[in-house]
Amino acid sequence: MTLNDPRLQRLIMLIKAALTPPPGKGRIALALIMGVFCHLIFAIAVLSMMAAMFFGMSESFGTVPWPWGIIANAALIVQFPILHSFLLSKRGTKIVARLIPGPHGGTLATTTYAIIASLQLAALFLLWTPSSIIWYRADGAALIALCTLYAVTWLLLLKASFDAGAEVQSGALGWMSLLGKIKPVFPDMPTQGLFRLIRQPIYVAFALTLWAVPVWTPDQLALAISYTAYCLLAPRLKEKRFEQRYGTAFNRYRDRVPYVLPKLTAKEPKDGASPAQQP
Repeated sequence: MTLNDPRLQRLIMLIKAALTPPPGKGRIALALIMGVFCHLIFAIAVLSMMAAMFFGMSESFGTVPWPWGIIANAALIVQFPILHSFLLSKRGTKIVARLIPGPHGGTLATTTYAIIASLQLAALFLLWTPSSIIWYRADGAALIALCTLYAVTWLLLLKASFDAGAEVQSGALGWMSLLGKIKPVFPDMPTQGLFRLIRQPIYVAFALTLWAVPVWTPDQLALAISYTAYCLLAPRLKEKRFEQRYGTAFNRYRDRVPYVLPKLTAKEPKDGASPAQQP
């Protein structure tokens, strides 16, 4: 039997057909696998974050001996903002789009980014090495009040995320676009809901979760100070990207809506115009 033998050629064709999935099946499988993995890791990250901060970072799985635990914890703190911000840059977005081999990396970019961010957060809260020092643990009425406040801050964070576009924040945009065989379409610049009060409600809500905990330790204080600073500074880079993307529309929005602290009074109309006449 030679290579040109019709029977060998037919056998090769049958093998190729058996190994090649029907049109669309590979794309659908990839989309579903990425979707399941993304939301599973996302859920693990959020639940670990909620639980770890509820106990003031006094309960986790890190076992690095002291004083090396300080260095390990510091590395866990800085790894999230550094990589998170870099992957949002022009160079970073190109890298994210190439992390999934094949023609669908660009479509899955938002899902890939969400997976990386979730893995980073999960690492921070699951691998933290507790100091075993408890400064304050609420009980009685104080515990009830702080638990309620903690829940409210998380509800604010959930609301802000939905206002910004839940499909982007959760990573669903990428895999759902691939599943539907459509180009990912990002939501418009968020201006409604909590975004009518301040420009950065997600960062503010996250910062509030850091301070509304019922257990206080040196660990929680270090985390709260570090990430509150991040929540105040990082949005400046985000707003530069928004200015490039949305131009005049974002400039008008920025002039009208405060950064992180809502206005207590309405802005005075210019030139005697009524509020309804303002842009």
